Amino acid sequence: MDTQQIKNTAHVLLGAGLIVAGIGHLTFARKGFQAQVPDWVPLKKDDTVVYSGFVEIALGTALVVAPKKYRSAVGILAASLFVGVFPGNVAQYTNRRDGFGLNTDNKRLARLFFQPVLIYWAWKSTKR
Repeated sequence: MDTQQIKNTAHVLLGAGLIVAGIGHLTFARKGFQAQVPDWVPLKKDDTVVYSGFVEIALGTALVVAPKKYRSAVGILAASLFVGVFPGNVAQYTNRRDGFGLNTDNKRLARLFFQPVLIYWAWKSTKR
């Protein structure tokens, strides 16, 4: 597989993951995502989860279907989303909130180190 095929596969997989996560926000994983919403967010936790689910579905779809000339911009938006939700991951850790099997401080801390991977993945897989 050449570099371009790897990048194409990577951004489609990331897009599919965002779509599944977005659907989870709206359905089966709603409670888990609520655990990540910081207390300082001025919206109800459930509203925040629903709105972010719509954003993830839209961005995931864009990653999968956007024409090549827009892919880099969509990748930057996806990376920005991952940066934007990072405070929620920090809040889950600092407030010791369980969700998604992250039921120990060590698991919640380890999750924090995965966010930069997602940011890099979004940027690198869509970069021209």
